[in-house]
Amino acid sequence: MSRDTVRLSWNEDETVATLAVDRPEALNALNVATLEGIGDAVAEAEDEGARALVLTGAGDDAFIAGADIDYMQDLSSPEAQAWGELGHSVADALETFPAPTIAAINGYAFGGGCELALACDLRVASESTLIGNTEIDLGIIPGWGGTQRLPRLVGDETARRLIFLGERLDAESAAEAGLVGEVVPDADLEATVTELADRLAAKPADAMQAAKQSLNQFGEGPRSSGLAYEKRAFASLFGTPDQREGMAAFLEDREPEFR
Repeated sequence: MSRDTVRLSWNEDETVATLAVDRPEALNALNVATLEGIGDAVAEAEDEGARALVLTGAGDDAFIAGADIDYMQDLSSPEAQAWGELGHSVADALETFPAPTIAAINGYAFGGGCELALACDLRVASESTLIGNTEIDLGIIPGWGGTQRLPRLVGDETARRLIFLGERLDAESAAEAGLVGEVVPDADLEATVTELADRLAAKPADAMQAAKQSLNQFGEGPRSSGLAYEKRAFASLFGTPDQREGMAAFLEDREPEFR
């Protein structure tokens, strides 16, 4: 069963979904069933209308320590192609999820685990985090989008150094590089991410989706295409209930009540 090692839970008002990879005995390493389970859970969260999605790992040691090396070791090239396509589909689902996604990184996040974190919108790391695209030391390269997403966060030179050398960064070094946005004590990670997710979920959903889609255009083509997309998305929000409520609340000096 693809969901045996993946848990999806909701906050009290069912606006925030938390997806936990639950293989702590394997440091939450990703095999086929677990990766498929993540994909299924992301789709379920979207179908249920989650206004924020949190990705994390069960246990105290790892976010997602990487892909299952025992499984990958003897893959043929065609089998590796299918494995890479599965990983890409899950990372793409996180990147294009219609609401903000947060990686709550609680420990080891190497290889494929780092790549899924990169596919999220925001990354909050505990102080005990170690993170990196470490595939080079296995004789391979990042295969789930890391070579494309990492440079957008840390710049080309830094991304090349991290991938070429397979460096493992502690939480503070990752923050300095731009790989994560916030570092908190281990004991504060859950509360910090919960507060952040609740704040995001309270924002107007249509505008949040448009903002995310527009931001995702960065680096996907010429600047003119991204600007054109932004103009269309901006105009499309006028006349929506949340736009009318947000501007009315501003003019009336009160807090908005979004849908």
